[in-house]
Amino acid sequence: MLSRLVNFLKACWWPSLDRYAHKGSDASGWQDGLLWYKDNGQHFNGEFSMAVVQANNLLEDQSQIESGSLSTLESGPYGTFVGIYDGHGGPETSRYINDHLFQHLKRFTTEQQSMSVDVIKKAYQATEDGFFSLVTKQWPMNPQIAAVGSCCLVGVVCNGTLYIANVGDSRAVLGRLVKATGEVLAIQLSSEHNVAIESVRQEMHSLHPDDSHIVVLKHNVWRVKSLIQISRSIGDAYLKKAEFNREPLYQKFRLRQPFRMPILSSEPSVSMHELQPHDQFLIFASDGLWEHLSNQGAVDIVQNHPRNGSARRLVKVALQEAAKKREMRYSDLKKIDRGVRRHFHDDITVIVVFLDSNLVSRAISAKGPSLSLRGGGIKLPAKTKAPC
Repeated sequence: MLSRLVNFLKACWWPSLDRYAHKGSDASGWQDGLLWYKDNGQHFNGEFSMAVVQANNLLEDQSQIESGSLSTLESGPYGTFVGIYDGHGGPETSRYINDHLFQHLKRFTTEQQSMSVDVIKKAYQATEDGFFSLVTKQWPMNPQIAAVGSCCLVGVVCNGTLYIANVGDSRAVLGRLVKATGEVLAIQLSSEHNVAIESVRQEMHSLHPDDSHIVVLKHNVWRVKSLIQISRSIGDAYLKKAEFNREPLYQKFRLRQPFRMPILSSEPSVSMHELQPHDQFLIFASDGLWEHLSNQGAVDIVQNHPRNGSARRLVKVALQEAAKKREMRYSDLKKIDRGVRRHFHDDITVIVVFLDSNLVSRAISAKGPSLSLRGGGIKLPAKTKAPC
């Protein structure tokens, strides 16, 4: 039955995946169907691998890796910046973050002449403020932009220190070698803000003690105000400012009762970690990966295979798991085009950053390879609609 459905969808939904045939270059990455990947590259502190698979009609995941100077000054500090931006409601917020967050971080690093937790928090706030200005400007012509938002996961390696910042439910996991046993253990570094987690629900209740419906179990899924699963994000103006929760916004997004304080927050959870020689690699990924793989499962896949193609390998295993859950073959899943594919899995973005202890510990002003790369996707003309 399922195979007949797949064949029907293939026949009805076009353009064919043949249009997105294998193309690209070693420098910019390769496109193969709905999969974009760069199997291997060099960053300031070692090697990296990156992959993105598209499920939505318009790719809502955005991502980047930047390496070299983390300020506008030639003197640095130098290091590596990783960003995973998992959008929802559309790609506008995640694209905006991709264009502005790292530039804000460089500006604040220049002002303070160092990397710090405060620099990262200021960069998040400046990005949020900038997107809200865009929402205000576009509201008369495009009010639905108020219901677009994004998770935002950032990692910065600078002078032997790793900074992890997050809003939403993307995740960063460290692979750490245990010398006594030779095992590589998975250590989750990011805090997640999804109300499926009991502690996050408790946080929401404590922040909104007068609202008994701040978190609601709907269709067996916990949601904030019956609308959204995450409690922190960039964007989502309709749940942060009452002026954007009114007509002409679609009724499904409008709350019955007005609110006086923001329901969602853009405040990132930020942590610092002094990197050790036995810290092997970092996996940054949107929740599309973690729906199908455990932290330790992902670390084992990276550890037990060659570095080259690590991110693409993780994406493939996640897709195989997604196919298995729907009792279909992986080869059939790959034939389903964007848009329809979202019924089987989410957009998935993975960046694996390998840590060379000799490079991690070198001087903060030492120069290394300069890099600026963004995760790819199907390039479509503006205002493209779902294929049918």
